[in-house]
Amino acid sequence: MESLKKYDSKPDLNKPLLIECLPGIGNVGKTAGDFLAEAVGAVKFLSIYSKHFLPQVIPDKDSVIEMASNELWFVKNVKKRDIIFLRGNYQGSTQEGQFELCREILDICLEYDISGIITLGGYGTGTMVDKPRVLGAVSELSLKEEYTKFGVQFVPEDPQAGIIGASGVLIGMGKIYGIPSICLMGETSGYFIDHKSAMALVKVLCKKLKIKIDVQALKEKSEQIDEFTAKVKEFEDRNEHEDLGYYG
Repeated sequence: MESLKKYDSKPDLNKPLLIECLPGIGNVGKTAGDFLAEAVGAVKFLSIYSKHFLPQVIPDKDSVIEMASNELWFVKNVKKRDIIFLRGNYQGSTQEGQFELCREILDICLEYDISGIITLGGYGTGTMVDKPRVLGAVSELSLKEEYTKFGVQFVPEDPQAGIIGASGVLIGMGKIYGIPSICLMGETSGYFIDHKSAMALVKVLCKKLKIKIDVQALKEKSEQIDEFTAKVKEFEDRNEHEDLGYYG
């Protein structure tokens, strides 16, 4: 059974760039991509409902339900570039579902003759990160030089566990179809929604797209994370130096 697709419109796009921003580690990719999509005025044109999402609906503040879905949003002429954003609160719940959903989404995007794929995610460290790096993995060697200029770091054979979920599958399929593709991963502890790491991704994307946007909202939330990180480190240092022994 194919997914149910509901079009709000069918925009006329010129070789758009596909940017994936679905939830993942620290919600870094989703936070960054959603922020950028809103900043450039993207508009939803397609909702995708699939058996590979959790079988549930979510009531909003007015008790009106919404089914689990992925969405495609578009914006035209961002510095002479059209963009499609893949957004949503869910990923496929199984390995098979991940593959089938990414294939369906890419089939739709291929109809628009996409010029490239950027997937966004988090690079989990398991520890608090003061200055998150943006790490990259590419479908072709030529992309490394371009993104290195934007501050992206490429660590040989890293992440060692691979890139899972839509972020990995889409750039893998991009390579198969000969579409220049890159995954950008912001370092994060993975313990919470990491706006600081998301801001690092947004800065790279702004350099790539040659745009300037107001990141004050992300910056304020990043500062809250700095405060939280300082408190966690203070707690860890205190426990490390505290004598937990006893005399008997």
